[in-house]
Amino acid sequence: MTTTYAALLRGINVSGSKRVPMPELRTVLTELGHTGVATYLQSGNAVFRSGSDDEDALAADLEQALRRRFGFAVDCLVRDAGYLAAVADACPFPAAELEGKQLHVTYFDRPVDAGRFADLAAAEFLPEEFRLGDRCLYLYAPDGLGRSKLAVALGRPRHIKGLTATSRNWNTVVKLVEMTRG
Repeated sequence: MTTTYAALLRGINVSGSKRVPMPELRTVLTELGHTGVATYLQSGNAVFRSGSDDEDALAADLEQALRRRFGFAVDCLVRDAGYLAAVADACPFPAAELEGKQLHVTYFDRPVDAGRFADLAAAEFLPEEFRLGDRCLYLYAPDGLGRSKLAVALGRPRHIKGLTATSRNWNTVVKLVEMTRG
């Protein structure tokens, strides 16, 4: 029996650094023995099927293969179809009423305690808001991520130190749910 997963690569193909062409990413995943490999956009989203049920081991294997192939480290998160759908379903913001650029999900490698962000004065960032979920953070940024002061504050080292984190806009969140459904 196989499980469908999404691999979320952090920080590739941004400003010309850490170039990982999507055809080569598909090749790396196929060489690791995965099937049904597909990519979405150029920002490090891949879908594949595997007989493994260990997301952390799948991510570690992919990170090692990418380092061997490209010569640099790439943090990866691997999440199964059920988790991705649950994150989308649990969105605390009215996703259907918003533009994809206004809503983002940051996926974390492990659960995050609200205490990490306790020093943020939420009222200072309104109308921007965030909520924590299951190994994720939902960010509502009405003017988009590029203009978000809250996104900058959330990304400070004191908030994300020791975590592997990677963000996707809502359009990508929805597309990955669709792609992993089958």
